[in-house]
Amino acid sequence: MHAITIPEPGGPEALVWDEVPDPVAGEGEVLVEVVASAVNRADILQRQGFYDPPPGASRYPGLECSGRIAAIGAGVTGWAVGDEVCALLAGGGYAEKVAVPAGQLLPVPTGVGLRQAAALPEVTSTVWSNVFMIAHLRPGETLLVHGGSSGIGTMAIQLAKAFGARVAVTAGTKEKLEHCAALGADILINYREQDFVAELKQATDGVGADVILDNMGAKYLDRNVQALAVNGRLAIIGMQGGIKAELNIAALLGKRAAVSATSLRARPLAEKAAIVAAVREHVWPLIAAGHVRPVVDRELPMSDAAAAHRVLEDSGHVGKVLLVAP
Repeated sequence: MHAITIPEPGGPEALVWDEVPDPVAGEGEVLVEVVASAVNRADILQRQGFYDPPPGASRYPGLECSGRIAAIGAGVTGWAVGDEVCALLAGGGYAEKVAVPAGQLLPVPTGVGLRQAAALPEVTSTVWSNVFMIAHLRPGETLLVHGGSSGIGTMAIQLAKAFGARVAVTAGTKEKLEHCAALGADILINYREQDFVAELKQATDGVGADVILDNMGAKYLDRNVQALAVNGRLAIIGMQGGIKAELNIAALLGKRAAVSATSLRARPLAEKAAIVAAVREHVWPLIAAGHVRPVVDRELPMSDAAAAHRVLEDSGHVGKVLLVAP
């Protein structure tokens, strides 16, 4: 088969479409013939040499895919060769075939095309596990999403609205904020021109956000705590703004607030399977009913993954960038 390899870390040009050995479905796994994958920020970090796959995972980038089951390993039940699926991966999505633990498979939801389904596993798993399983967003509460026009952001807006929450977003352009509003965002904040803490406080009569989904990390830590409501929950899922910052414990105590930080890739298989099962139970019906949809900015050939990485690094996209296999 062919896959995107990274012979040496570097810029987008480090991604090489090369012939490699076919993977084999091991015990508890299925082999998927990949139709499409999607680009995530973690792929860029891996390409740069900063985010190696966990032990035992494929060395090729790609944290999600869609396709058809080509083979089934020992001990797998409930799936058949030919089934159309999408999957959460620890690696290997930028390839023509990938071996996937059966617990990380999802059926393609009703109303979604097979290629578009590649845009769903990572964002739905990230948002559901952080915003709902950990931060316990409730109807009537306010969620602040940083990077509202990203793949994660566009899914977080839709899911929060579907569950009756009020949604505030930050984004860097008027056009991106308009896309967020079209998905249901209630409070629109241009982080280049406005102070998100002040704007959020004004829009919530001084209360702040009950839950914040943050992809920035260190850069926003202090201001996120300021923006939290009493009993608020800050869920950190990224480090685009750095890895080290001071935390004002007194401010956190004063608000009886909580901070969590998680990633999906290195979690044990059982934990990932539990998250995927929860997504199938709670999110898939919303997609089938038309309340939630994948947001795809563009599709590019998988062999031209370098171009897709440039799109993500330029930050001009809205939603997901897909890589389509030959």
